Amino acid sequence: MRLTLTALLFLTTVSVLAQSDAQKVRISADIRAVMDKQASDWNRGDIPAFMEGYWKSDRLTFVSTRGVTKGWQPTLDNYKRGYPDKAAMGTLSFSDLEITVLSKDAALVLGSWSLQREKDKPGGKFSLIFRKFKEGWRIVHDHTS
Repeated sequence: MRLTLTALLFLTTVSVLAQSDAQKVRISADIRAVMDKQASDWNRGDIPAFMEGYWKSDRLTFVSTRGVTKGWQPTLDNYKRGYPDKAAMGTLSFSDLEITVLSKDAALVLGSWSLQREKDKPGGKFSLIFRKFKEGWRIVHDHTS
């Protein structure tokens, strides 16, 4: 068992180290593009378009102060309930992004979010796990507070 675990750890390390800096820059740019599109979609008041950045699967996981939500559709439903109109949605911005490329098809993103609304400016932190699918990079796990 220890030999298997050691071998797996070695292969994972070699996989990450084998990626060129150019590949990591490209992956980071692709992920930033997904997040930029999400912010743009949100700021237009288009929650379904914003959700295109998420993995459309029952295995999508979204964690917030309200608990854990499993699945793309329940996550969409929660967003629609929580942000029923453009005034509630405000203007979304992301900042302090740290993208860590884990492999050619996985990355971790840490950052901050904020909403500018007429009467308040809520914000917080998030960690996202992105995976690359044939349709592009998608969030498979979102932990937002």
